[in-house]
Formats: sequence, C-alpha cells, structure tokens
Amino acid sequence: MSLIRGLVSTLYHLPKIYKWFYRPYYLLSLLMTLAFPLVRRCPGLCEHLPSQREDNNSCAFDWREVEILMFLSAIVMMKNRRAITVEQHIGNLFLFSKVANVVLFFRVDLRLGLLYLSLCVVFLITCKPPIHMGPEYITYFSDSTIDEELQRDGRETWIVEFYANWSPECQSFAPIFADLSLNYSCLGLKFGKVDIGQYGAVAERYNVNPSPLCKQLPSLLLLQGGRELMRRPLVDKKGRAIGWSFTEENIIREFNLNEIFQKYKKLSKGDKSEKPKPLLQEDPEEEELEEEEPESKKDK
Repeated sequence: MSLIRGLVSTLYHLPKIYKWFYRPYYLLSLLMTLAFPLVRRCPGLCEHLPSQREDNNSCAFDWREVEILMFLSAIVMMKNRRAITVEQHIGNLFLFSKVANVVLFFRVDLRLGLLYLSLCVVFLITCKPPIHMGPEYITYFSDSTIDEELQRDGRETWIVEFYANWSPECQSFAPIFADLSLNYSCLGLKFGKVDIGQYGAVAERYNVNPSPLCKQLPSLLLLQGGRELMRRPLVDKKGRAIGWSFTEENIIREFNLNEIFQKYKKLSKGDKSEKPKPLLQEDPEEEELEEEEPESKKDK
C-alpha cells in the first residue's frame, strides 16, 4: 500500500519533480544514485569488472548484487511509510541508494569503493539541499528579537517553528509551514521561525534540544504573550520526542487553527471596542483558592 501511495504521489507531482533536476543538488544526487548500475552496464567499463556469475558476464548483475538491490527497495519502502512530502520520498531514495552503492562498489573493487565514498563526502560538504523560496507570511527571529516580539502584545497568538538548516525533516517541512502561514496568517495569528542551529541560546530558553538523537526538530510551539500553550512533538522523560506526523491536517487539528483564525477574523471585522479574549485560561482550582483566601481573611 505504501508503494502504491508513493507511486501515485510521484506521478501527481511529476511536473514539479521534472523541474527539480535543473538544480545541481538533485541532478548530482540522481547520478550518484545510479552510479553502480551505470558502471555495471556501461560498455567499455563493465568488461574490466569482476563478476561472480557462472557465465562470467561482467556486464550483468550477479545474484548478490540483485539481493542487495532488493534489500535496498525494501528499506526505502519501509522508510517512505512515514514520509509526508514528495521531497521526503525522493530524499530517502537518494540516501539509501548511496549507501547501497558504497557497499556494491567496495564489493567489486576496493579502489572503486574508496573513490565513490570520497565523492559522497565531497558532495555532502559542497552541495546543500535547496531552501524553500516560495511565498510565505513568516517572521524570522534572532536571539535578540524573539522574546521582545513574542511578548509585545499579549493578545497575539504565535506559532513558532524551531528548525535547523542541516535537518532533512525541517527542510521537508518548510513548504508545509509556508502554506499554513499563507492560509492562516491574520491580525491576531502570526507565524515565526527561528534557526536554533545558529541561535543555540534560544533552544535552551524554550527547551528544544537540537541533538539529532532526540529527534525534536522541527518543533512547533503555540505561544501567547510569550507563554507556551502547547507544542508538537511532545517530549518524554528521557528528552526524546514522541513520534508525531507533521502533516498539514494534523497541525490544523492539533493547534485548532480553524477556530483561532475564525475568532480573530470576526474580531477584525466586528466591533473594534470588543477586546479579544486571550487563549490562556486560568486553572479553575487556582481561581477557587483565590476566592477562598479573602473569605478566610474576613472570618479572622
């Protein structure tokens, strides 16, 4: 089922994927993904490669290479079950194909394996995934501006994404967050982002661990007046993120975006003298305690 869903999603976004390969990152990734099949099947090169086939045909895959490629297909399908966007599907395919290529090249010849591994390291250092450059209504914070901006007006609600440029999950989530900002930004509901890879102190203040082992990136926080109302993903006692899917539908449902947007939209069109009610609500137990205290003082 996941394979069918991935194929349908790929075919639907085929015009978009076609344009991606005009970019050096995707074009080079595709060439490195197909490196071993191209070398194994290329006339003039394949004749010099060793083979374990009974017919000694060095221009065809042997049984062990077919086994490795089948295992690669299974791994990619398993990883893509949790993929949300087409970028994540393609990214998983590129990543695990390169790993399989390293194994295949080392198996054929140590020199070819070292050469391909060196190319992968150079590619990783020099080629970065393209950053989302589409339209968006997002404020980018720095270490010195985030606290002041979030606390400026206690009636404003902010959804802030804590991200890092090196994180593939953050890169895949960028277009989703941009679409949400276009659809739901209004006078009282705003969207912001802060790069905690660059501003580590912000991560500490808002209790977001940027370590890849904790898997807390990206993190979405709903704040009002600088106070946190909720966040996704949640974090367990060991500091690891509890699995949560960053789909547009999940974010709209969990953060009640439709309800918040409609509330601020009515206030902006309605009576200006009416003050918007804050989303923060005091704990009813605390209110009861406050009521009991003056009564006890009167009794005394």
